[in-house]
Amino acid sequence: MSLFAVVVLAFSMSMDAFAVSVGRGAALVRPRLFETIRTGAVFGIVEAITPIIGWAAGIAAAQYISAVDHWIAFGLLGAVGANMLYAAMRRSNEQERDSRPAMSFAVLMAAAIGTSLDAMAVGVSLAFLQVNIVVIAVAIGAATFVMSSGGMLVGRLIGARFGRIAEAFAGLALIGLGSSILYEHLLT
Repeated sequence: MSLFAVVVLAFSMSMDAFAVSVGRGAALVRPRLFETIRTGAVFGIVEAITPIIGWAAGIAAAQYISAVDHWIAFGLLGAVGANMLYAAMRRSNEQERDSRPAMSFAVLMAAAIGTSLDAMAVGVSLAFLQVNIVVIAVAIGAATFVMSSGGMLVGRLIGARFGRIAEAFAGLALIGLGSSILYEHLLT
């Protein structure tokens, strides 16, 4: 996987955490630095772990489905991307304005796990490619830390609507990445 593809994947995976962080930041009057770092760290760590879990599950099943692995990667990335696109489109501005961030660690962790399930599915698809999962997981975790911390800080300035637009673009990027994998495999 090229450096460009890793960067696109990492930032695409961080967009749902970014959207949640923008919403949290938009609802707070002035997010404290501790809350910003804590949010970024929790989202980043969870987002880095889940693709490794998915990758391990994919490796366990790889020998049984190697003939159709490119279709599986295309299907999973496309489904995750379409789900992100759908979620961005269906969320109303009223829902964004009315949501208030819960400050407990348990709620923050639940949000981090909820937004990282797509990274687990991507991890499964990466098991069928010749990739270094540790590099990709670190890239996803670092991008998520940066995006969620930044989302908290700029959320009050740009509001939750921009987070929704970013999530839609991330969904399109994942669909494009899945299509690229399928295209490259069918040409070889």
